[in-house]
Parts: sequence; C-alpha cells; structure tokens
Amino acid sequence: MGDLMTHFSAVTDTRKEQGKRHPLISIIAIAIIGVICGADDWVTIELVGKTKEEWLKTFLDLPHGIPSHDTFGKVFARMDPDEFQACFLAWIEEVAEMTTGQVIAIDGKTVRRSHDRAKGQKPLHLVSAWASANELAIGQKKIEDKSNEITAIPELLKLLDLRGCIVTIDAIGTQKGICRAILGQEADYVLAVKRNQGKLYEDLRHLFDADCEDDFQGSPFDYARTVNKGHGRIEIRECWVTANPEYLAYLDPDSEWKGLGSIAVVKATRKIGEKESSEMRYFISSLHAGAKDMLTYIRTHWEVENKLHWCLDVVFREDESRVRKGHAPENLAFMRKIALNALRQDKSKKCGTKGKRLICAMDNEYLLKVIRL
Repeated sequence: MGDLMTHFSAVTDTRKEQGKRHPLISIIAIAIIGVICGADDWVTIELVGKTKEEWLKTFLDLPHGIPSHDTFGKVFARMDPDEFQACFLAWIEEVAEMTTGQVIAIDGKTVRRSHDRAKGQKPLHLVSAWASANELAIGQKKIEDKSNEITAIPELLKLLDLRGCIVTIDAIGTQKGICRAILGQEADYVLAVKRNQGKLYEDLRHLFDADCEDDFQGSPFDYARTVNKGHGRIEIRECWVTANPEYLAYLDPDSEWKGLGSIAVVKATRKIGEKESSEMRYFISSLHAGAKDMLTYIRTHWEVENKLHWCLDVVFREDESRVRKGHAPENLAFMRKIALNALRQDKSKKCGTKGKRLICAMDNEYLLKVIRL
C-alpha cells in the first residue's frame, strides 16, 4: 500500500469478531483515499471505493468488496482518536523534519455543522498546529465540552516535537502556563496580547505610547516596516521591538511570564482608495529578535488561517460536514488533514489542492504516488 498506510495498522480494532467482515486497515485506507479523491462523507467515500474497487484489490484485502457507508460511519465513530492521531504523528515524523526556527502556529476552528441540537451536542471545536516551513498540519486536539482552548493547547503541545521552533498563538493562548509548556518543549513563543489580558495589555500600551509621543527619540525599540500592494489596496506594517531589561521589568516585575525576552508592537495600516484604517497589535516573546524577524514571525502565524483553515473549509467543505456520531467528526477531521498534507507534499502537479484531488479521482497512477509520499 505504501508508506502512508503502514502507519495506521497500529490502530486497535474495537469490533466484535463476528462483525469483522472487512479488515480494519482496508477500511482506513479506503476512507483516506476517498477523502484525497474528493469525498466529504461516508456515502461518497463508499462511492469512491466502488469506483476504484478493481484497482484497490491489487493492494488491499477486500474479501467482501467495498464496505458500506454505514460500516465506515460505525468504525470511525468507535475508533479511538488518540490512537488515530498517534499514527498520524508517526507519519508526519517520517515525511517531514521540523526545521529549526520555523513558526508553529496554533489556532482553533469550529466544524460548524457537526452539532446535533436534538441531543444537545455542540459542534466540534479543534485546536490545530500548522508547521509553516513544511506547510503541514501536524496535530489537533478536540476541545471537550465545558472546556476551552486554554486547556486544550497544552495538551496539543505535549504531542508535538517543538525543539528549536517558534510557537505563535493568538491572545487566548497568552497564559503563563502555556509559556512554561512551550519553553519546556525547548521552543520559543510569540504570543498576542489583547484586552483579555487586562493589566498586561494596558502596561504594553503605556510603554509604547510613552515612546511614541517622543517620536522614539532615544528609544530602545528596534524598527522595521513592510509595504504590500495588490487587489486595489496598500497594506503597511510597522513593527517596534525591544528587549530592554527596564521595560521587561516594568511589564513583569515578579517574573511571572517565564522566559520573557522581548515585547513587540505592530501597527497595521490599510489603504483602499481614499479610505485608511489602522490597528495596533501587541505581543510578548521569549525571543531576542529584531523588528524585521519579529514582523515575519507575526505575519507567518496567519498562514494557519489561509493555508489550513481556509483550505479545509473551501476545498474540503469541512464547515458543511454533518458527520456527528461518536468520534467520527474528530477522526474525519484527521483524514482531511492527512489528505491535505499528502497532496501538499506532492510538487509534480502545478495546480492547487482542489485540482490535485480531481486528478487523484481520475488518475490512479498519480493517486498511488500521492499516498506513497
């Protein structure tokens, strides 16, 4: 079957013996292949399987043909998502080496239609990790009911090899415990600070405003600026960074923010025609980086939205998924990330992910190449 599927043979088969008409690895393989080829639910996964049945038989054990959509649904509803993720992570470790200094962006996303109002079931909410240099989704953690991202983020961090990487998180992840967890993984952090942080936010504003009033004369801030033009607008980003010990001591007199090495402020200005708007954003970091590098790290964070979440919604129609039973929503979310990663790793086709899915549906030779990456 190739490298991709060998990692998923370790998943425990929870079915009773009399219910094992189809080998578990064959069910998993067909499901992943189905998602790669454009299937978005169990019915279309079965359809892809039946369309490619003769080809699948050349490398899968299919004693009773292609499983029904009900079988796919039941198997993935009962499958332990932690085991499935362990296999996913083992595959990631094989296909990609985490580059030192690359940004690992952590962000949350809701699968909006996975809720079931009749049963009081809330929609699936996941925290995902995106490796910027590798352009790979490298993990996810479900946010349990009556919990939140603050609890889920440290659990996700524990699963990942972050040595030498730079972890970026939006303001909800700006927590002292999360700082400690990141540093404990031998990584650095760049964390956004918003009004939810109260005193920290106000102190950052005060430090910056005081120097801004003096036009940064004699200021310890390093400065960088970028200008981007396109689609009828101009976007200007200015960044000020300082690692000045006096500033850091004022901000964190009791050293509660472990590893705090610098603070940063970004002014984002957008011009569309005669209209102009600007926004100030504040950050804390364990790095001693210059303004140019810090601006790069901060901008790179948003790739998790553009290259992961946007792609999952637009190409894989994740937000429209109505898969709801048991662990099935979480496991199907893993399969979308597996499919996205496998398609992104292939560089032989000069087209987007949507086009590659279409080619996989039509060209078994190319599909085999994708799943053997």
